[in-house]
Amino acid sequence: MLRTKTLLHFDSHGHEHAHEHACHHEHVHGGAPELSPEQTVALMSYMLEHNRSHAEELHNIAHALDAQGRHEAANLVGDAVHYFGHCNDKLEEALRLVKDKEE
Repeated sequence: MLRTKTLLHFDSHGHEHAHEHACHHEHVHGGAPELSPEQTVALMSYMLEHNRSHAEELHNIAHALDAQGRHEAANLVGDAVHYFGHCNDKLEEALRLVKDKEE
């Protein structure tokens, strides 16, 4: 089944653009155990901290590339860190909403 999803992208100048993307596969998790609310919060919290750690590592890589004179690569990694930050912000907001619902 073909599904479409609107995704927000940023161009090289930081401008937002929405695009429709077709997804040719369905995400079915048959057989996967359902998470309890506590497990969901724990996993989301772990993933957020894990992602933040990776963002910090990528930030350091961008600086190393810049110091090596690989400015274009450094800029691309810097952009990735920027977008990673936006993703982490979304995860953090989702986690906040989940935690608020539990209380």
